[in-house]
Amino acid sequence: MPDDSPYTTGGIGLLGTKPSQEAIEDCDTLLMVGTSFPYIEFMPKPGQARGVQIELDPKRIGLRYPVEMGLIGDSRNTLRELIPLLRRKEERGFLNAAQAGMKDWMRAMEEQGTRRDKPMKPQVVAWELGKLLRDDAIVSCDSGTIATWWARQILAKRGQMHSVSGTLATMAPGLPYTIAAQVAYPERQCVAFVGDGGFSMLMADFVTAVKYRLPIKVVIIKNNTLGQIKWEQMVFLGNPEYGVELHPIDFAEFAHACGGIGLTVDDPANCSRVLQEFLNAPGPAVLQAVVDPLEPPLPAKVKAEQALHFAESLAKGEPNRKKIALTTISDKVRELI
Repeated sequence: MPDDSPYTTGGIGLLGTKPSQEAIEDCDTLLMVGTSFPYIEFMPKPGQARGVQIELDPKRIGLRYPVEMGLIGDSRNTLRELIPLLRRKEERGFLNAAQAGMKDWMRAMEEQGTRRDKPMKPQVVAWELGKLLRDDAIVSCDSGTIATWWARQILAKRGQMHSVSGTLATMAPGLPYTIAAQVAYPERQCVAFVGDGGFSMLMADFVTAVKYRLPIKVVIIKNNTLGQIKWEQMVFLGNPEYGVELHPIDFAEFAHACGGIGLTVDDPANCSRVLQEFLNAPGPAVLQAVVDPLEPPLPAKVKAEQALHFAESLAKGEPNRKKIALTTISDKVRELI
């Protein structure tokens, strides 16, 4: 769904928005359409909401949340049969609250995406990229912290296609997804939005794009860290980071070595200009965006247990604990202003 629709509050779960989480927490009915969303801790509490599920595979009915009515069939055809049975309710309080929450959330996302302090924040790159993408863009993302910035700061426009390895949470599919998309849709703008950890696993595939003159564009968020593992160690386990530091690679020089175009940006003041140059490049191109490795991809609503684990990880000797604490506090203060 396009992010400018008045009837969407974005995703739920680790990559989700605060309005979506609050809507789930307050709803009295949950309609699941063709989804097997795995994080049951983000679902309504058992007994809170009535469940209805539309699913092609009957084995998935009730797999994530207890349902009173399971409808087996194609989602589109099933919805077409259900829509005529709907009756508009005059009480719009639930919808109004969600829409008001979404306005506040989008203001916070814009504030994060337009920061000019250094080191450059990954949200800035995602925000500026989202504004410049064409309406026909096909955007492919990797799993990891990169997916947080993709989900929150790159606003989906009507006509675009977005892909991420959701079910498997696989690292590194962003580049091959984009190559495949460009082959399938040669006239469309095909962009990979990936992390340095994921890209380095399959980076040789960039030669394929050069060989076949595929004008793909690859944005690499470079923080020299396996970010998802780092923050899971801290927030979910309460341990200091361990074994997550990457040896730095100059991906712009790598692109040149392959015969493509390579650019670098590390200053938020120059981010939009460099992105425009990058997107207008005539062939396959790589943009390495050097960002703050201490910017945490926190859940939209931080639970008490997660905050406790985070504090424990700092107390146990996290090597960057002072800078991480200052960065996190600064981000939260900005959200409240």
